[in-house]
Amino acid sequence: MSFWEAFVLAVVEGLTEFLPVSSTGHMIIVSSFMGIGHDEFVKMFTVNIQFGAILSVVVLYWKRFVKDIDLNFYLKLFIAFIPAAVFGFLLNDLIDSMLENVYVVAITLLLGGIVLVFIDKWINAPVGEKNMSFAQAFKIGLFQCIAMIPGVSRSAATIIGGMAQGFSRKQAAEFSFFLAVPTMAAAGGYKLLKTYDSIGAEDVKVLLFGNAVAFVVAMIAIKFFIGFLTRYGFKVFGYYRIALGLLLLALMASGYKLDIV
Repeated sequence: MSFWEAFVLAVVEGLTEFLPVSSTGHMIIVSSFMGIGHDEFVKMFTVNIQFGAILSVVVLYWKRFVKDIDLNFYLKLFIAFIPAAVFGFLLNDLIDSMLENVYVVAITLLLGGIVLVFIDKWINAPVGEKNMSFAQAFKIGLFQCIAMIPGVSRSAATIIGGMAQGFSRKQAAEFSFFLAVPTMAAAGGYKLLKTYDSIGAEDVKVLLFGNAVAFVVAMIAIKFFIGFLTRYGFKVFGYYRIALGLLLLALMASGYKLDIV
């Protein structure tokens, strides 16, 4: 993987990780269009580049994570993280196989887009904030498991899960950001542990560069998303997902080769 390819994927990751459009799905699509070979390093890169994105959450919410230590807060994150940890470990090979299939991404983008267009009508989220119970945190964690299917969007699944528990868009989105930290750190660490012996010195440079780019771009994306979601809801992201999903299906129906090489 070249530094240019790493830069493009990092920008895509930073922009889409915390938006309800599926960062993994977009990286698969971009990788396919750019003809990036999907070897073990590329698979590891698309997961470990998330370290940069989650670091942006810790920095932006430094007071919540580091300065004002709240054991209940960390316990709720751990409880919400458990379902993804269990299912992610059990279904790791299946998830890896789906990461190579753009058809799966196209379908989930389309279906997820339809959900986002109507979700604000289905769930009337309150404006204010309320305390989250451990049971509610666990249920949000179950929603996160849906995002193991490429194209679903982890942020969309967990935000909708939070709103379904009676939380405001802003509170649900922020908890989604917080939950991303242990979830993506575990996924990235596990993938790195499995592939570290095949990583060369040049690969390390590419990986560090990609994470740095993803960190900066994600900082901007998070600040934008909170304000936009609070004011306008999900509909715009839903229409975008539907258009992108239909475009991918049309390209594949016309014979255009989109599967990862």
